[in-house]
Amino acid sequence: MPVMVEDIMKLLCTLSEDRKMKAAVKHSGRGALVTGTVAFVGGLVGGPPGLAVGGAVGGLLGAWMTSGQFKPIPQILLELPPAEQQKLFNEASAIIRHLDWADAVQLTTLVMGSEALQQQLLAMLVGYITKELRAEIRCLGV
Repeated sequence: MPVMVEDIMKLLCTLSEDRKMKAAVKHSGRGALVTGTVAFVGGLVGGPPGLAVGGAVGGLLGAWMTSGQFKPIPQILLELPPAEQQKLFNEASAIIRHLDWADAVQLTTLVMGSEALQQQLLAMLVGYITKELRAEIRCLGV
């Protein structure tokens, strides 16, 4: 990973860790598959009433299976493929383009000293995670 991308990823990890942010990626495709399969089997076994029961049971089972486990956002960020990290880098760079830093520590110090920069970066990060990763975010910190 190039140094500047790594620096910004560390910054975003620090920001999200500071706010105790977690996200759950929902696997709606898997839930739909389970729902459809159970409804189909119910229809085969019990005809129209079995289809109705299978659809209801399958829907509940699918919903239960897809309620994602929340993971810390820093963990999610570090697991992103390089192309996705590059997307985040590009978006964050537009926000902090006026800053001059030598390493991740200096960059983090500069950003943590500015509430406005923190808010802009966090808003960008939340937008990315909810749109690109289709995840639900939970913030436990301030």
